[in-house]
Amino acid sequence: MYRQQKDPLWKFSPIPNIEESNFNKILERFYNMRVTGLTRENTQNSMDGRLIGSDGPVTLTINTGSIEKENIPGINDVIERIKCLQGRNSYTKETIQHMINKIDQDEVRYISFEDSNTRGLTGAKNGQSNSTSDTWGIYAYNKGVHFEEEDSEVETSRGGSHGVGKIASNAASDLHLMYFANCDEHGDQHLGGTVQLIEHVYEEKCYRSSGYFTDIDMFDDGKSKFYPYGNNFHPVFAKNTRGLKIIIPFLREEYDNENEIIKSICDSFFVSILEGKLEVIVNEEKITSETIINYVKDPRYYEQDITEAKKVFTPLYVDTYQNETPRELTVSDSIRDYHFKLYFKYDESIPKGRVAIVRTIGMKIEDFKVTGNANKPYNAVLIGGSDEDAYIKSLENESHTELSWEHIKDAKLQKRAKRFINNISREIAKVIEEAIKENNPTDGVLNTEDILYVVETQFKNDLSNSLGTVMINKGKSVIKASTEVPKKAKKKKSEGKDSKEKPEKKRDPLKRKKREDKGNESEEQSKTKYSANPEMVERIILHNKELIKFNFTESDLMANETTCDISLSVIDGMGVEYADEFNILGNYSSIADLYSGIEYKIDNNVIKDVKIRQGVTELQLGLRDNFNKSLKFVYYIEV
Repeated sequence: MYRQQKDPLWKFSPIPNIEESNFNKILERFYNMRVTGLTRENTQNSMDGRLIGSDGPVTLTINTGSIEKENIPGINDVIERIKCLQGRNSYTKETIQHMINKIDQDEVRYISFEDSNTRGLTGAKNGQSNSTSDTWGIYAYNKGVHFEEEDSEVETSRGGSHGVGKIASNAASDLHLMYFANCDEHGDQHLGGTVQLIEHVYEEKCYRSSGYFTDIDMFDDGKSKFYPYGNNFHPVFAKNTRGLKIIIPFLREEYDNENEIIKSICDSFFVSILEGKLEVIVNEEKITSETIINYVKDPRYYEQDITEAKKVFTPLYVDTYQNETPRELTVSDSIRDYHFKLYFKYDESIPKGRVAIVRTIGMKIEDFKVTGNANKPYNAVLIGGSDEDAYIKSLENESHTELSWEHIKDAKLQKRAKRFINNISREIAKVIEEAIKENNPTDGVLNTEDILYVVETQFKNDLSNSLGTVMINKGKSVIKASTEVPKKAKKKKSEGKDSKEKPEKKRDPLKRKKREDKGNESEEQSKTKYSANPEMVERIILHNKELIKFNFTESDLMANETTCDISLSVIDGMGVEYADEFNILGNYSSIADLYSGIEYKIDNNVIKDVKIRQGVTELQLGLRDNFNKSLKFVYYIEV
């Protein structure tokens, strides 16, 4: 027979006054991460607790089910506290009301995470001790603190570092409630728990927001000390083998999804599983190094069409990690070089390029976007050694989902971190560029079957010879095309004799252009139209899309411009322009900003209000089936 409820089983520390009326902000952060945040934190905790020296994998068993409310230890204590909570803003009032709406259930859903081949927590009998070796006291009673291994190499490989991940389990409960059952190396079994409320008044006394499922000893000097309960409760809360078990009752409905749990495990820990370091059982589904492929290739869990891999990249990562030979990648923070293994795959059917940055523990930190290459056709996995792992660990945000430098306080270390993250992009960008060139050789003749680069030197030279330098508004000079090349070129020579040192004196061509535009009432009078030198334009075609980059950074003319309009005309191999023969809407299904994805409006065959970022404009254009990939263009810019 399991232990019956004995009141009060939950303890809240008294305080003189209520000073904080909000719920812990970290709760909302993990709540927004949903199942991914919950499974990442608890799986990472299990991996961190692996038995030192053991060759076998950590096994994590995740179960969902239902339990009678009356069988949840001390639940009446928690309900009484919730009923006396008082919200002082709309958010806390809404949260409290949500809790009250849930407490009348007779049967509630729960989720549990039970690990094995792990150490479990130590020193439970010592209760609330100050010893760094008593991991029970740290886990049970200290917020924002994590246990540090004596072995520095083991500590470096651990996933946790901020000490806030424990609250992820509270965020998954409608009542912010969680329990943890422990069996240590001596076979001693204990049960603890935490609940995250707000500071409140109960029976005319003020109490802290955090409650602990714990026993307490009072001393003659008025001090007290927490001690855990021996575990003799309902079987759902039992842990009979060495390790730790997390139990979360009143499971939020949005977390209660077996498929999403399986996906989140595969997404974050595919390397650990493939390397045989981790096995996960979700109800009856077993995810191991032999079976993970079955889940990754199952359409119930993942989109199988590579061309649709735009947000979730796990199937690509698994394929890349298993089948590609790693190359060495060196990334510097300006002081020290770090050496990584980069598993890299180039495939033109991949719509979004991402890099899985993975810790040595086997946990993916983020889907890293290489600056300027987010839409290139590649996939990669980046893993370092112990030194690299230690540095990446220092750059993780609190939820272990992103490399960041903002949280670093030291200005010098922050600068190094920022440079390191930027250099990851820079070094991988070199690999991407190399792969694109290798898979699409030009050799003087462009291959337009799959990919087309308009970087043909002879074409640029021919086109440059057919263009004239002009002045636009505010004394700015640009390159401007003309259909009367010989005549206008002669005029430029004669008009430029008097001032070889001052190219801005070449104003006459601009004036002629303004006079030519004057009669066209559809043109905005305040804008000047000029053509871009081919050296300013980079263009690439990948299957059904085209990427175009305009680089205005070499000219002072565009220094203060933030938007422009763009139009284009077809030209043949002799540089002859056909101004009205190309219809933008008839050839492109969409034209969008490469970074934001915002689509631009097309008006009168002109792309309107195109964003310029630090002198650079990058467009992504969707190609219609009738688009001729061998066409060459001259591009006109209006500002």
